[in-house]
Amino acid sequence: MSGHNKWSTIKRKKGALDAKRSKIFSKIIKEITIAVREGGADPDGNPRLRLAISNARGASMPKDNIQRAIGKGSDKDGASFSEVTYEGYVHGIAVFLECTTDNVQRTVANVRAIFNKYGGSLGTNGSLAHVFERKGIFNIPLANVTDMDTFELEIIDAGAEDIEVDTENNMVTVSSAMEDFGSIMKKLESLSIETENAQLQRIPVTTMEADADTGKKVLKVIDLFEDDDDVQNVYHNMELTEEMMED
Repeated sequence: MSGHNKWSTIKRKKGALDAKRSKIFSKIIKEITIAVREGGADPDGNPRLRLAISNARGASMPKDNIQRAIGKGSDKDGASFSEVTYEGYVHGIAVFLECTTDNVQRTVANVRAIFNKYGGSLGTNGSLAHVFERKGIFNIPLANVTDMDTFELEIIDAGAEDIEVDTENNMVTVSSAMEDFGSIMKKLESLSIETENAQLQRIPVTTMEADADTGKKVLKVIDLFEDDDDVQNVYHNMELTEEMMED
């Protein structure tokens, strides 16, 4: 099952993500806060919180930051967050945004402004339902998998659809159907294998090709969305090339 898959055609270079560590921390803190408000501060009885804490550890977030985020979520007088999504197109490329905000009017205004300024258009909710499908994506440091043959057999039995071994970045990426996400998380826990990140992500059913110039323009817009404090995740259906990602 190893090898090339849809996920590998759209992911950015790991180094580009590492450069935005503080932004990643901010997103995880919001996720922890929402998880606590939805299901309480005990990770043993709150799967969403347990997953958020696991992702925080995978991102090397200090323990004190995690505890403060849990405390923030337990504060009844703290800001109330809403989870909203936005869909649209930029230069013919489908873009799907997942946001967490304490002011929906501010968020939609910012999102619309970016779409409009850079040749995009904000669509209606559901307009990209046929473009993306939700998949479980698990990023596991290669060093955490001591026996690859046994790991593959176990994880396939739990519902894995694809396993990609990236020796360049020392990472194993496992993908699954949305309904098998929990099963794979439990299997990883039973195998004592820690993930760097585990999420339900929106993966394109098919990808779109673009020339390098257009691709760079789309990536610039994606970076602007990712820099917005209210945006948690940005998904697109553009097939990335090395030329697009050159400075």
